[in-house]
Amino acid sequence: MSTGYKGRCLCGNVEYDTGQDPLWVTVCYCRFCQRATGSDRMIEPIFERDGFSFTKGTPAVYTLPSEGSGQDVNVHFCADCGTKLALTFARWPDRLGVYIGTLDDPGAISVTPENSKHIFLSEARQGTIVPPGFKFFERHAAENDGTPIEPTILQKPYVVGG
Repeated sequence: MSTGYKGRCLCGNVEYDTGQDPLWVTVCYCRFCQRATGSDRMIEPIFERDGFSFTKGTPAVYTLPSEGSGQDVNVHFCADCGTKLALTFARWPDRLGVYIGTLDDPGAISVTPENSKHIFLSEARQGTIVPPGFKFFERHAAENDGTPIEPTILQKPYVVGG
């Protein structure tokens, strides 16, 4: 029996089970995520890859290099309806991110100052507001070699371009 979260594509031909709670939640404003979601950001819970499974169907995969790290990002999507479900990364082969909107209950995973980080504020849309108390980064949260970058945490809301 799973202790994780379940999700699926629009048509229901591809389903998944995370098998566990997320390690953290990334809120990303990079152009890749903007294009991939058709929105101004992606909310992406990150999981251990070995606990995750596609339980129905097999997603198609589109691979392209990240503009940020230069390493491949793999977009897992339903070949029938086109829904993007998950991302895997050459940079972090043991991790997998899901598009939070594909969860059966997207509200089941809270985004809090304790469990999340906002990245690529340098590419965020003008007027984007980051709430106070959250960790944020102008670009990645770690160097290409994995060395963590110190976050900025503000006491007041941050408005991009404001």
